[in-house]
Amino acid sequence: MKTRLLGGIVAFVLAIVGTLLLVSYVQASEARAQQDLQPVEVLVVQEQIPRGSDLEKIRSAVKSTSLPSASVPNGALKSLDGLNAKVAAVDLLPGEPLLGARLADPDTLSAPGSVPVPDAMQEISVQLEAQRVVGGRIAAGDTVGIVVLFDKGALKDSPDVESGQQVFHKVLVTSVQRSTAKASTGGDPAAQANTELPTGQLIVTFARNDADSTKIAFGAHFGSLWLTKEPSTAAEGSPLVVKKPELYR
Repeated sequence: MKTRLLGGIVAFVLAIVGTLLLVSYVQASEARAQQDLQPVEVLVVQEQIPRGSDLEKIRSAVKSTSLPSASVPNGALKSLDGLNAKVAAVDLLPGEPLLGARLADPDTLSAPGSVPVPDAMQEISVQLEAQRVVGGRIAAGDTVGIVVLFDKGALKDSPDVESGQQVFHKVLVTSVQRSTAKASTGGDPAAQANTELPTGQLIVTFARNDADSTKIAFGAHFGSLWLTKEPSTAAEGSPLVVKKPELYR
């Protein structure tokens, strides 16, 4: 009888201890959950923001929203203060918190198939046939020489004589726009780019200062331009004006 009574008392005590431990565990879990759910005010994208959008566009497309702290990624922004010069570095989609890493300086962005314009330079474009652009084998980031040809009027002492000269060396190409290539039937794309005949004309854009840009525009309008593919290792000779009577000398 005493043994049964003692066993019952032990079982009762163990039940109470187990209950207390379970309650304590549940309370601790709830505390942790409450801590994780603690709301944090961050900026959330409400409508799609295209890559390159300025801060005014970004400001109009985001809203301060309370989110559980556990769901807020590192770097989420609470405000746009001090970010006046930034733009969207990528497309931003509705529902995502706005991250500081997704904003960038405008000059760090460049369009697909182009390279950034160096400081203090501007861009100017010319439209040329493929044979004047090394068969179309020029791409953004290449450097080229620019040869200008005139039928007449370029030389003061010989105004009626045709002439030509490579006016600029190692000019940076920032982009090349070309007609859409025909669908390929297979093979090596690089080999096809070097062997297939380009279709249509190409628009080549250069980075140059204001004075040189004016000279390029003048040469393209009143004369004709030809480009050479001129890497940084290419040698540069003395300026030479070629005239028709002297071409075969």
